[in-house]
Amino acid sequence: MGEVEFECVRCGSRIRSGGDEDSVVCTRCGDGLQVLPDLSSLSYDLVKRRWRSRPMGVWRYREMLPLNGGGEVTMNEGGTALLRVSVLGGSDLSVQAFVKNEGQNPTGSFKDRGMTVGVTRAKALDRRRVICASTGNTAASLAAYAARAGLACLVLVPAGGIARGKLAQAIFHGAHVLRIRGSFDDAMRLVVEASKRLDAYVLNSINPFRIEGQKTAAFEVFEQLGGQAPEWIVCPVGNGGNLAAYWKGFQELKAIRAIDRMPRLVGVQAEGAAPIADAVRRNLEEIVPVPTPSTVASAIRIGNPANWRKTVRAIRESEGLALKLPDEEILHVQELLARREGIFVEPASAAGVAGAIRLANEGTFEKGDRVMCVCTGHGLKDPEAALRSYIETPAVEPTLDAVVAAVEAGP
Repeated sequence: MGEVEFECVRCGSRIRSGGDEDSVVCTRCGDGLQVLPDLSSLSYDLVKRRWRSRPMGVWRYREMLPLNGGGEVTMNEGGTALLRVSVLGGSDLSVQAFVKNEGQNPTGSFKDRGMTVGVTRAKALDRRRVICASTGNTAASLAAYAARAGLACLVLVPAGGIARGKLAQAIFHGAHVLRIRGSFDDAMRLVVEASKRLDAYVLNSINPFRIEGQKTAAFEVFEQLGGQAPEWIVCPVGNGGNLAAYWKGFQELKAIRAIDRMPRLVGVQAEGAAPIADAVRRNLEEIVPVPTPSTVASAIRIGNPANWRKTVRAIRESEGLALKLPDEEILHVQELLARREGIFVEPASAAGVAGAIRLANEGTFEKGDRVMCVCTGHGLKDPEAALRSYIETPAVEPTLDAVVAAVEAGP
């Protein structure tokens, strides 16, 4: 296996790994790392024919990934739809709005993009056990890919803070699920140290190979828009890795001369868990962690995000924005997407679209702008959140007259 070079997102230190272990934090300052792929021999003219000869998905872009020697642990993840939507009401401008529907991935969320690369890396390193902390989607995804790879899987989740649909996925895929009396941040603090004691490979998004898989969504959007970047990308933000991954993907497209203009990024958080949004809006150098994050959008209920520095930097470099929205606004847009567009997403997914609607109403976008909203997970991940507003109707008699009378009476 060839060497992989990493760079610290804080101090810029570079680390090479060619053995049987990966660092997930910088040995000098303790901050996060990112993979530095060697793109010097690549150009879009060179790779586009190869890409077009392969099906849409994460491994279509193997030239842009640090693992390209075969042996992929895959379930044909990626290749999700980019759907034109009409929900950006309140704006009299001709704004083109799109949803990247990541709920179409094998386990129902964008996490699968990172897991196919991360678990492939674990296999290449001949690891036998993988570990993560999770609010749900990471656990479900890692459990599935670990099962496919034949690896033991351990997940730490906050007790009472995980949607049951996601918990069911992790359990049925055979993961050892440990419920922690505390928050996701408490679970995350335990993961790195526990991984050393238990000889487990960490697959939270602090693992830079996760971001490598997730950046392929940017490549797909580029191709789905006819070889162009959108003017805006609006994305829910929890731990922060996904928005940073989009930025990395578009940076690499620019490096191989596929695009000459970068999108602007918008990170959207819930009001009760918004350390990244607060740092951007207040121009802080460091985030202020939220001790007890609170939001119905469990996937982004994170008070001390591990990837905050990558995300804040990406938003600022793109001349982007950050928003925080109340739960009521997020849930309203979740229902709006389902009833107007036929797209059922979990609450955290609706946060991005809610942020785009807010900005459209405020006149942020210009005529002709393409606004791409990331919907990170399927609504069946957290059906209980959707059912909170459902009022059960009384049963009717099994007769035609009773059915017609009930329909004419209205819901």
